[in-house]
Amino acid sequence: MEATLYNQAGEQIGSIELNEAIFGIEPNIPVMHQYVLMQQANARQGTQSTRGRGEVRGSTRKIYRQKGTGRARQGSVRAPHRIGGGIAHGPHPRSYRLQMPKKMRRLAVRSALSAKLAAAQIRVIDSLAIEKPRTKDIVKFLSDHTLSGKTLIVIASKNEQTGVIQRSTNNLPNVKTLLASYLNVRDLLTYDTVVLPKAAIEVIESYLGAGTASAQSEEE
Repeated sequence: MEATLYNQAGEQIGSIELNEAIFGIEPNIPVMHQYVLMQQANARQGTQSTRGRGEVRGSTRKIYRQKGTGRARQGSVRAPHRIGGGIAHGPHPRSYRLQMPKKMRRLAVRSALSAKLAAAQIRVIDSLAIEKPRTKDIVKFLSDHTLSGKTLIVIASKNEQTGVIQRSTNNLPNVKTLLASYLNVRDLLTYDTVVLPKAAIEVIESYLGAGTASAQSEEE
């Protein structure tokens, strides 16, 4: 399948052939949803903690005798219903981590890419190069391409030019840079437009193309 190819100045310079098994499949919504849930769960720290009645300070002496006072039976000042007592059934440190098979994760990313391309929310460019870190260069690039919403700029690999682009976008709250190897469903769905240079597409197709046939058969 073909997509329009733009240069850095926002001009159409031709077309580019995209892997249909990555950018042209029927999106698998349940797998995408499961992927996002996994990301959200894995982002949780799980460090919240409370102290039970056996961990708070206080005497273990029975407050007053069991019978004959006319009051409710009380066993300890550490009881959860008393001020300064322990917390009943409170949270304790735990891991919320979830996992997904690699084939399902890749299917989810391919589904998100296909959905973005079908909605005309992917801008394929020849290359993106900036001489030195300057926010106004990225602002000009977005203006030339008429990109006004939240924009995700995918870069091929980590190098000196990558650092320049990342520093140029630090002051723009609606722009994020991401390595192609770190592409994920949550970022693809969060941002309105995804900017893909040709070099980033090659990286994406190199690792998402492996095992595509088997993943497609599972999806069907």
